[in-house]
Amino acid sequence: MTASSTAIKEISIAHSPDSDDAFMFYGLATNKVRVPGFKFTHTLTDIETLNHRAINEAFYDVTAISFHAYPYLQDNYTLMSCGGSVGEGYGPMVVSSRKILRNEVKKLRIAVPGTLTTAYLALKLFAPDIETTVVPFDKIIPAVAAGEFEAGLIIHEGQLTYANDGLVKLLDLGQWWRETTGLPLPLGGNAIRRSLGAQTMLTTTNALRDSIQHALDNRDAALAYAMQFARDLDTTLANRFVGMYVNDRTLNYGEDGKDAIRKLLEMGYDRGIIPVRANVDFVG
Repeated sequence: MTASSTAIKEISIAHSPDSDDAFMFYGLATNKVRVPGFKFTHTLTDIETLNHRAINEAFYDVTAISFHAYPYLQDNYTLMSCGGSVGEGYGPMVVSSRKILRNEVKKLRIAVPGTLTTAYLALKLFAPDIETTVVPFDKIIPAVAAGEFEAGLIIHEGQLTYANDGLVKLLDLGQWWRETTGLPLPLGGNAIRRSLGAQTMLTTTNALRDSIQHALDNRDAALAYAMQFARDLDTTLANRFVGMYVNDRTLNYGEDGKDAIRKLLEMGYDRGIIPVRANVDFVG
């Protein structure tokens, strides 16, 4: 955060270049939502890079993160109470070029989009000893289709397009999580730097909530803006994808949503996947 001679507070925001994130930030990015005395700047970078930057640099005032990454950055950041992507019985998927029984998935070598993604954490909870290799998220589907990997763990829009490349779903981790815990699967959220202070954190969190509400209230315009980040989705599929991850749960996690975040991170810690116990707290 910097202050100019006119006392404008500049808040740096970083999120991934995805249609759902773009939809969520549409109001702020286009100045449809304004906050007196505040200026918001936006950087777009893939989620695994943002995870590492938040852990190693704490550079951005507000950053999208995978919930898996939160324990590693909790000293510098807290979670905003809005802006999360939550799977209601759906989520990241393991896909392959051939049908394989779910129990056999644990024996495969799987391409994953990053070891700090929540998708990776959920996969390790499902199969602690599974063999994985990190591949950029947008290269996983082509790599599996080309036979470079037996299976791949897909996130983002790939959840709706994998069949176009002749792949089949072996496992939906959001469905598995619901069967296991009875809870939705929290995938990613927005974190804000604690050093901004309580009032600035609250004002910024409210601004994001207003931006989400503005997008939901002006869906056609927000979706048109988000289409530039839709990665091969047509408008119908982009609208479906946005609806999966920007909805009432994005405005407010709800108590079960917050419980799900805590449960996910507690299980990760208890099973030795995460070496740091999470102290989950929220602004607003």
